[in-house]
Amino acid sequence: MSVLDQFRLHQRRALITGGTRGLGLAMARALAEAGAEVIICGSDAARLEAAVAELRAEGLSAEGLQADLSTPEEAESFCAEALRRFPVIDILVNNVGGRRINTPTEDLPLADWQRLLDLNLNQAFVCTKQLGGAMLPRGWGRVINITSIHAFWPGKAMRGRSYETAKAALTMFSKALAADWAAQGVTVNCIAPGPFMTEANERWVSKRPEFEQEIASAIPMGRWGRPDEIGGLAVYLASDASRFMTGSVLVLDGGKLLW
Repeated sequence: MSVLDQFRLHQRRALITGGTRGLGLAMARALAEAGAEVIICGSDAARLEAAVAELRAEGLSAEGLQADLSTPEEAESFCAEALRRFPVIDILVNNVGGRRINTPTEDLPLADWQRLLDLNLNQAFVCTKQLGGAMLPRGWGRVINITSIHAFWPGKAMRGRSYETAKAALTMFSKALAADWAAQGVTVNCIAPGPFMTEANERWVSKRPEFEQEIASAIPMGRWGRPDEIGGLAVYLASDASRFMTGSVLVLDGGKLLW
């Protein structure tokens, strides 16, 4: 098998949560371009339909599953439906997450803390347990958890700290589970993105134009990442090319953590 053949994902099925836009859609597109049949999950029906249509228009194999993974209970229902419709899922990309408030810790209600841990950590546990666990009897599988550089670095302007806590916990969960599943042929790795110019960040920058250059100036490469720049790394971790890698956290941040 040539080195390029090791990256091919033909006859593999990949499920990407939060796959209708931003980094999720970019990874779905890359995995599909490498030959995988992709299933993208999103909470908004219209956006999900549009994303699936966009991928199909490019000649790629794509299906959609609507679900709101903001609670563990909803994640469990989603996993049951996913396995009912697609009994074999070879690659799981846990991409759902977000930091939707900026409340100082001393003012943060417990309910908001719990909600953000559910969104960034607990739903990923449920999906990994259910969909990743189903890979074990087949002896091959890939779980890719999207964490963040904020798992290692708190961030000067951030408040509340639930996001950083959840991403750090997801990182260690991935490492521990990688050790448990390594001998059974299922790898568990993380991608830790830095600043990427996703739709959400475009909206943020539109409200604070100075924010774009403020962040870019703190990155050695001098710019934000583009969503398509995560695709190749996702393909690597999903493919046989990464078969001897598990429990790793690959930082993709333009050098942000160096400064």
